[in-house]
Order: sequence, then structure tokens, then C-alpha cells
Amino acid sequence: MRLTNVAHLRLPTGRLHSYDVAIEATDEELPVSFDQGRHVGEGDRPGSWMAISFRLAGAERHALGRAWDAVVARHGTLRTVFRAGERVRLFAGEQTPGVWRTHATDAGMTTALREAFDSGCRPHAAGSFLLCLVEPDAGEPVVVIGSDHAHVDMWSLLVLGRDLDRALRRVQAGEDADLAPAHPFAEHTALLEAMGDSPAGVRDEWERLLAAGGQAMPRFPLPLGDMSRAHDEVVEVRDVLDPAQVVELTRVADVRGVRPTAVALAAVTRATRRVADAPLRAVFPVHSRNDPRWTDAVGWFITNSVIECEDGDPAACAADVRRALQLGSHPLAPVFAPRGGMPRTPGMFALSWLDTRRLPVAVDDPQASWISAVIRTNGVMIWFVINDTGLHLRCRYPDTPEARASLTLWLDAVESELKAAATASVPVAG
Repeated sequence: MRLTNVAHLRLPTGRLHSYDVAIEATDEELPVSFDQGRHVGEGDRPGSWMAISFRLAGAERHALGRAWDAVVARHGTLRTVFRAGERVRLFAGEQTPGVWRTHATDAGMTTALREAFDSGCRPHAAGSFLLCLVEPDAGEPVVVIGSDHAHVDMWSLLVLGRDLDRALRRVQAGEDADLAPAHPFAEHTALLEAMGDSPAGVRDEWERLLAAGGQAMPRFPLPLGDMSRAHDEVVEVRDVLDPAQVVELTRVADVRGVRPTAVALAAVTRATRRVADAPLRAVFPVHSRNDPRWTDAVGWFITNSVIECEDGDPAACAADVRRALQLGSHPLAPVFAPRGGMPRTPGMFALSWLDTRRLPVAVDDPQASWISAVIRTNGVMIWFVINDTGLHLRCRYPDTPEARASLTLWLDAVESELKAAATASVPVAG
């Protein structure tokens, strides 16, 4: 699995179709998670979606539509509708079978796909997800599943892709396409709410971290220019380590008794100290699928923590990761409610780590990609992704002269430190 942006996505020429499933809201109100409320509360807008693309042999429209209806029926999270007023509210909904539409591709396949998702996958849409099918002039069909972020995370997209494949195989075999219901995300939200207030130690740690940032979330430590407004984004992908270097990075981690995450973060810490003379402080997304029932569920199972690394030693960074994971294991709403919500921080810096080889769900296509929307931004987001082809770094930052110069300097330093870490002279035990 790779991460890409819809502007950089490569799709075959051919015909583009979408299967639109309408959801009618009922009177059954469901709990809204902290992150859902934050996301939907920003208003109905394009570019709030994420997607996954993969090749699917034998994907014929009629069978594919029946299979997707079964997937939607399996996941109650998809069958929910947001309503925004004085506060964001969420309602259970009922689905109707989808309808296929064909899209003009005169401006290009990628442009047509982007327009379809920008229109159909919005926070307030009644059915804020869309199944698209690219029927190529040559080669295998490509399926693209998109959804507003309030209903999915990256793991969820893998679940949807896998479930669609399973349901399609049943349809093609002349069997019933129905799939067993999965646990809905609203159940997860209710369990978090039942946890009540966060422990005093967690609240104190958040107070310390926010105070260290001037009552704001962590900012990128180098100049970005005027961040009082959003700018067009720059999306840059670097292939940092090849598979052999990832093996060596893992060996280094094993010898030091830590995870590869800690060795990589130590490299990033050293790079940040070298070019910015500052510790590594960043928003650190962590997943909350801490119970087996959520493995096959769909929803926004990601919450925010903060990683703070002063020392570029892997053992110290391993301890920092443990603290960040502990911080992210408690509800955020009680922490930020007295502040009116999570601070909106211009220049906010976020760093995510994802080893796709460790995920318990997958789609059967080595060329599959996660796809982000084109947005405007005034922050910096970094993804470190490990897959069978190596370690890749994906970066999104504002398109300003200052940000381009700063990110080039920082990314070069990070890449250099990661390559050095993967070739470190660590003796093999025994």
C-alpha cells in the first residue's frame, strides 16, 4: 500500500462510473465522537474525503453494485447522517439500493474522479461515501472507494475493500451477498463517553504540553511564512529506504531492544535538532482499535496525542512513544471541552507512522493506494509508511516560499538520518 494524492493519482484511460447509495436519516440519534464533531463542525465542504484504489478482476457493474449494497448493509457507520446546527448531531439511517452514474472524463480521469468525490463525499451528505469503477480501455478494472473522513480512517478503507471483494465473489458464484453485521463506530464512541473524565496525570500532561506550545498544539519548528490563512498544498513523496534497508533498520531496532518506530523517531529527533535546534514535538495520531471487535469495523478510530522527543537515542524515543500512546488512550473531550475544543494552531505539525505489513486487514492488490483529497492548508503533516517496497515519507505542507525552503531542509536532514540509522554499525548479539 502506498499513499498518494488525487492530483498525483495515475488511472488508466477509459470510462468512469459511480454507484451512489442514498441514506435516509431516522429519528434514532447516536453519539458523536470528539473528532467527528470537530471535523463535521467545520462545515459542509469538498476535499474532506479519503479513498482507496485497487484492481479487482471481473468487476462488472451489476454484480459490483449488489456487492456494495451488502457492504453498506454490514457497516452501520456508513448508514449514519450528520446534521449541523448549534451542535453536530448524528442519526442512524436506512439505505436504498444504489444507482450507477457515468461521468464525463473529457478533462481527464483523475479530474473526473476528484469531482465525483468532492461532490458526493461531503460531511453533511446523506450517504457521504461513493463507490467508483474505472472500466479501462485495456487491463483490469480499478475500484475506488471514497468517503468523508468522519466515517472512516485508513484502516477502515482496507476493511471496505476486503469486504467488497468477498461480497463480489459471492455474487459471482450465485450466492447470497449478505455479510454479517460489524460493530458500529457509535458503539465505540459510547464506550469512550462511559469512561468519564481522564485521570489527573493525563490532564496534567496535556496541560504541560499545551503550555510548552504557548497554549497551542505543536508547530513546525522552522519558518513557514504567513500561516494566518490556508494556502494551496504541496504534496511530496520520498522513497527513503529500500526493502533491504528496512530489514537492517529492523535489525538495529531488535538489537537495541526497541521497535523500528523508536529508531526512526530518534533519527527524526536528531535531524530536527540539527536543522532547527529544537526538540521533536508533533501531534501524533494513534489508533483506538484496542479490542478485537473493532478489527473489522469502520469508523474514525484515530485520536490525537503528542510525541515529544528531546533525546535522539532510540531507547529514550521508545519511552516517549509509550507516553504518547498512554496519552492517546483516554478521551480527549474532557481535556479540551473547558478550552472550547482543541486549539486551532496555525503551522501545526503532525507526524504519523504506519507499517502496513502489520495491519490485520488488506486488499489483494500490491498496487493498491490510499488517496487523499486536494486541500488548502496552513500546517505540516508527515506520514512515514513502511510496506513491502520499503519506507516512504509523504509530506503535505503550505505552498509558500518559506515552507518550501524549510521543508526541503528538514526533509533532507530526516532522509539523511534515516539512511544512516539503517546502516548503523550495531554488532549482532552472540
